[in-house]
Amino acid sequence: MRSERAALGFLMAVGWADLALSSANRMTFQATNVNLRRLRYFVKIVDIGSLTQAAEVLHIAQPALSQQLITLESEFQQQLLVRTKRGVTATEAGATLYRHAQLILRQYEQAQADVKSAGQTLSGSVSVGLAPGTGASALSLPLLTSVRARHPDILLYINENFGTTLSELIMNGRMDMAVLYGDKPVHGLSFQLLLNEELFLVAPRSMGIAPGQIAVTDLRDVPLLLPRPYNYLRKYVDEGFARVQMVPKVVAEIESATTLAAAVSAGIGATILPDSTARVVAGAGDVVQCRIVSPVIKIPLSVCLSDHLPLSEPAAAVKDILLELAADLALGVTPVTGAEP
Repeated sequence: MRSERAALGFLMAVGWADLALSSANRMTFQATNVNLRRLRYFVKIVDIGSLTQAAEVLHIAQPALSQQLITLESEFQQQLLVRTKRGVTATEAGATLYRHAQLILRQYEQAQADVKSAGQTLSGSVSVGLAPGTGASALSLPLLTSVRARHPDILLYINENFGTTLSELIMNGRMDMAVLYGDKPVHGLSFQLLLNEELFLVAPRSMGIAPGQIAVTDLRDVPLLLPRPYNYLRKYVDEGFARVQMVPKVVAEIESATTLAAAVSAGIGATILPDSTARVVAGAGDVVQCRIVSPVIKIPLSVCLSDHLPLSEPAAAVKDILLELAADLALGVTPVTGAEP
């Protein structure tokens, strides 16, 4: 079933029209004039920025490659590249085609892999993004070991990066999924909630804050080290403070987990983190951890996917494992890292 969905997604991506199902469930279609080889050539030219070098990499004569480009421009009736002293760059129309071509080629590769692996052991590459400084960090090692145990032929690529970067990679079809904060619909993306984490204050012991619980109103004069306003964590912190007509006293904006932990330990300020991350930071220095109340502030941790590109068979299997591990994390159970019976 997933292979069929991937094939249908590929047909839609490449623009094949007149798709119909007969009574015998046979599909008929008429392909557009654009072929995959020409798109692959175009992507390579844009990636390298030079027709000459692209021709060498593709093992094709430059005049032949230039003719392929002319044909492509004729089919779209748009100039796709402009020549400069440094090589070639994409026009606005070319940049648009480049994004679509990447998606089309990726879908074709997925369709090929799914068809070849049908009825066989799952294999292929799967990319998973994990936002640093989030509960996702607790899933990385269990995910890696579980995938290795259950599907040893899957090559898992794990990328730790900021949520905005990861979501862009998914929208562009260059990453299969990511675990990050947020659950609000975004064009091109879908979010599946994994768990809601409460936020905790992590403060240097020298501030004299007692461990346990602390109300948001008691944080009025506490110097805070937080990420920038566009960060999902910061948005939820700002919203929590706004509910009691306050704004956080931010003395520095830090988006490095290592620097943040060092700054808190050095007494520069306190920070606000999800429970899972707060426990890690609190255990690494002379700091105290307090649950924030009145109001309690929660932040959703979700798996982020493309809302229009189907997952390959291996990626769907990895997603299933990810959901299992997140369920264990939500229940406070140490995620299983080996094979399951």
